[in-house]
Amino acid sequence: MKNKISSNIALFLTALIWGLSFVAQRAGMEYMEPFTFNMVRSVLGGLSLIPVILWVKISHPDKRTERRKHFQHINLTRAGIACGTALFLAMSVQQYCMQYVGAGKGGFITALYIIFVPIISVLLGARLKKEVIISVFLALIGLYLLCFKSHTGFDIYDLLLMLSAFFYAIHILVVDYYSSTVHPVKASCLQFFVMAILSAVLVLLFENPNIESIIACKIPLIYAGVVTCGVAYTLQIYGQKYTLPVLASLILCLESVFAVIGGILILGESLTIKEFLGCSFMISGVILSNLHSDKNKQK
Repeated sequence: MKNKISSNIALFLTALIWGLSFVAQRAGMEYMEPFTFNMVRSVLGGLSLIPVILWVKISHPDKRTERRKHFQHINLTRAGIACGTALFLAMSVQQYCMQYVGAGKGGFITALYIIFVPIISVLLGARLKKEVIISVFLALIGLYLLCFKSHTGFDIYDLLLMLSAFFYAIHILVVDYYSSTVHPVKASCLQFFVMAILSAVLVLLFENPNIESIIACKIPLIYAGVVTCGVAYTLQIYGQKYTLPVLASLILCLESVFAVIGGILILGESLTIKEFLGCSFMISGVILSNLHSDKNKQK
């Protein structure tokens, strides 16, 4: 019970940090291009965790056998590459869209990973409950109200954010697969260096970064890099160690609420009544899709 409570608190803090990160991501697009932003924030996130790893290494003597260390290093490498690749795909699409979509709206559409997580779980062999089926329809209604414009239909960036949400769902499930067997700080650190390398490829292909824009964007980058990457994603890996992926996604989807609040209070954004109604349907789908989950049925 103690582990479950601490895990849920960690996931709640993750959602809070993630939600406000939409504000930082939106602000960052005023200074630089999206893939450069992701590359720098990933480097900052990875570097911020190195002192923590060194402190753990010094304060906790390593009593593992060489064979066990070898096995855990291989598993850690696999976790870092798998988590980093999934996160790279999700963040790259999302950050590109943040040039054109408000923080609040972006947060709510991204929260559709709450629907993708149980659907993908079913494809992997889990049972699909009726609550999940109904929640899909509620989320689709909410998405229609939030994104559909009578004169243009769905915006291409709305649809791309849905793709980003799918990749975030993949990331949550990959984290769930590895979270019980790897050190959360080490895995988080490695995934960000993997993401930084992959982002650097896109930067070289499509963008022209300069040091002036990076310095001018220091505040959004520090929040998105050190706080969002270094702190929040480490909390996510720890939190999912003792929580079902579907329940974890329920708590994490609260980021959409914090994104709207942050967008309104910090960026001066606003939502129409129709868009607020859409958010309500999406939140209803989020809650319903996670009712009556049982941890004992996880594996």
